[in-house]
Amino acid sequence: MHRRDFLTGVAAAAGLGLLPARACAASAFAPSRFSVLVQGTGPDVILIPGLTASRAVWQAVVAGTPGYRYHLVQLSGFAGDPPRGNARGQVAAASAAELARYIAANRLRRPALVGHSMGGTIALMVAARQPALAGKVMVVDMLPQPSALFGSTAEGVRGLADSLGGLAAAPGGRELVASLIGMFGDGSAASARSDPDVVARAAHELAVTDLRGELARIRAPLTVVYASLDPRRRMSLDRLYADAYRAKPGAKLVRVDNSGHMIMADQPKRFRALFADFLR
Repeated sequence: MHRRDFLTGVAAAAGLGLLPARACAASAFAPSRFSVLVQGTGPDVILIPGLTASRAVWQAVVAGTPGYRYHLVQLSGFAGDPPRGNARGQVAAASAAELARYIAANRLRRPALVGHSMGGTIALMVAARQPALAGKVMVVDMLPQPSALFGSTAEGVRGLADSLGGLAAAPGGRELVASLIGMFGDGSAASARSDPDVVARAAHELAVTDLRGELARIRAPLTVVYASLDPRRRMSLDRLYADAYRAKPGAKLVRVDNSGHMIMADQPKRFRALFADFLR
């Protein structure tokens, strides 16, 4: 995905496969904002996909990094899953709250949290709002204030985001949101089956989110991996990420060159190496 395509798509709108795995052991808490499949044995690692994506985006990473018990999250309303608990209200923040409950209910001992794009936002929310739960955190190609990717602020895009938030209910809106899914989804057939209303509300929530003031609450080690396609922008991109995460001392920032937003697919060997190093 090209980030500026997202902004272009939002502006236009305003102008108007699963991994083989066993099910998670039953617990006292059954999440409705997401489902989970568990695969492997070892230390716990929770993998959270991004906006519209399925858990299958982690397939190669899991296959190439054995020795862990992976909890593969699938957000309700994305990639063909029914909206369930995400049929109304916030998506990212509510999913983060449920994920914290999932960790506690299943007695996971400080699992590693790994999130791509919106999944990174959710991982940051859990680590900042329930700091005792996270063992370590990896954010893949996401800023604590997502609007900064487009050179704006959460308040600066609020009017535009508000237009998007109710778009799916407007005449012809579902078709327009479907076109946005094609822009910032993972390109899979599963992603294209995402619910337009859930996508619209999630995109609105991301646009107005700013977690910079919460970063200092995170106790767990934090690694941020970010993509760079244009060599001319690498220095400015480095400054952008360094400034965005400066409230979390010791955060490890790693740029992956010659990659678009889907780093796991664009630079699979490089990402698997970074992922394995993070887990070690």
